[in-house]
Amino acid sequence: MSSITEPLPVDPFRATAEGVRHQVYRALAERGPIQRITGPAGRNAWFVTGYAEARALLSDARVVKTGAGRGAFHRQLPPEIARSIHTHLLSVNPPDHTRLRRLVSGAFTRRQVERLEPHVRRITDELLAPLGADDVVDLVPAFAYPLPVRVICALLGIPPSAEDELQGRTRSLMAPALSGYDAYLADARALVAFVGEQVEEKRRHPGDDLLSALIAARDGSDRLSEDELIGMVYLLFVAGHETTVNLVGNGVLALLTHPDQLALLRAEPDRADAAVEELLRFDGPVQTTMTAEAAERIEIGGVTIGAGELVYVILMAANRDPGRFPEPERLDIGRETAGHLAFGHGIHHCLGAPLARLEGRIALGTLVARYPRIALARPAAELVRTESVLVNGLESLPVRLGRPRG
Repeated sequence: MSSITEPLPVDPFRATAEGVRHQVYRALAERGPIQRITGPAGRNAWFVTGYAEARALLSDARVVKTGAGRGAFHRQLPPEIARSIHTHLLSVNPPDHTRLRRLVSGAFTRRQVERLEPHVRRITDELLAPLGADDVVDLVPAFAYPLPVRVICALLGIPPSAEDELQGRTRSLMAPALSGYDAYLADARALVAFVGEQVEEKRRHPGDDLLSALIAARDGSDRLSEDELIGMVYLLFVAGHETTVNLVGNGVLALLTHPDQLALLRAEPDRADAAVEELLRFDGPVQTTMTAEAAERIEIGGVTIGAGELVYVILMAANRDPGRFPEPERLDIGRETAGHLAFGHGIHHCLGAPLARLEGRIALGTLVARYPRIALARPAAELVRTESVLVNGLESLPVRLGRPRG
């Protein structure tokens, strides 16, 4: 198999025109399931677009995270900031990963998620209530963006006023190579300070919430360190927030541009769970996994990945592999989507996936049921995607909601 040693004609991470990202990844996949190209930092890297190869590498112990000591701007950041933002589940490998996941997974119980359902419904209603029926409403800042912030605050037991502190900070932290050091440092410093204050407050006044549970988490004599605790909450705000924002935004756009599927969901609301899974497959909220590298030589997909070489598993491309999902570019909320990779696979499968699914189901289900005339306020081709290495989302989503039902 041939490999590409120069940059792609279009950088998918900087591609902002609607649909271009999928076009780039589709063209890359047509050359083969794994291709070597010039990555976002100018280093050669392997881009994995085939479903079988992606799933295999995501569960391959020889593919390792580059580690907390090599996180974004780790050499430039003040040490206390670097330790806090790079010490989390997505940056470490076993046995550290195993230990961290064991400590925090008990706090992410089904009960913790299910108890949030009334909160998610209430927050959804509160956000939609002031929106004008006939005015043009941008659903990203008005609905998709604040919803997960408020839900995460409810989960952690943090005051809703935190939304003001967090507004706009997560974007730069999810795209360090594109945002630059100054913006990254400013937002990281502010978020770490805020999380640290909340941790101290919960130590003084614990409650029935996730943050109190994380502080109290024990496995024998083991517990989360201060950096690990702040890093876990930091990860929730940054990765957990952006994932849900883009699940909702991409999901609404996909339904509005596929009126047959929108009509089916509206007629059969019990399909909401299946619809969320198909929307995750069709236009997922995450482009690629966080940077990983081969710890040793790996033979896969007709290529040899050398020890120390970077690997990017392109989740949104693997989810459109026709070898796994027939007619992958057709939205079909009735299709079998089991095994899609929108939340990853293996030991780094997203711990917060159940919460993101709950938010997506309630947000999309409410919009579909309440607004039978909801429509895009401008052509889909004019919409703009956010520049990012990791996430796949919209800068804005202007719609007209129309008069609510009943």
